[in-house]
Amino acid sequence: MSTTGTTSTSTLPDIVSPAEWAAARADLLAAEKDMTRARDALAARRRRQPMVEFGPFTFTGEAGEQTLLDVFEGRRQLIVYHFMHDPNWCSGCALFTDQVSNLAHLHARDTSLAIVSLTPWSDLEPFRRRMGWTLPFFSCGPDFADATGTPEGFGLSVFLREGDRVFRTYFTAGRGVEQLGSVWSFLDLTPLGRQEQWEDSPAGYPQTAPYQWWRLHDEY
Repeated sequence: MSTTGTTSTSTLPDIVSPAEWAAARADLLAAEKDMTRARDALAARRRRQPMVEFGPFTFTGEAGEQTLLDVFEGRRQLIVYHFMHDPNWCSGCALFTDQVSNLAHLHARDTSLAIVSLTPWSDLEPFRRRMGWTLPFFSCGPDFADATGTPEGFGLSVFLREGDRVFRTYFTAGRGVEQLGSVWSFLDLTPLGRQEQWEDSPAGYPQTAPYQWWRLHDEY
């Protein structure tokens, strides 16, 4: 049901001339560019964030019992969304999952994404089918939820794999999750970033020219 209604023009922003609108837009654009530069600087800090060794843990998914290393699917980075355990299902977690785009673009940057929940697999898988989600879903034990600080809530963790060793590099929760959903927003949280040459990354990090790695998702 729509909640959209009418709003009195007296409570809306001022109505101005095209020239005044252009001037106001220019001022706003300058502030937006400042925010973009600040966001890039934060991402650069994440790429230098200390990390902690993590695991091992076991999960249940479509293929049965799997390890945290298995969830990487052979890629170097892994983003995990911690789907809240709730018998009534968390609408916010479902909204987050609905907006995740085709994973082929993340995979092209050596990055996997999975949804993990304390909910038993016998309940989680029917719900995934009901929602039409094709993302990798896993049921975890309380040990993983406790280690990630998500036994009663939601959040998002980032992991890096070095051979058979797994490290946790980043975590966010609350409103930190609201801005996520695009490929760029996810990659900016990872230790390797977008892996493009313009980024401020430590020496030796994988980087290629911007734009050139982009493909249609069925052409990677």
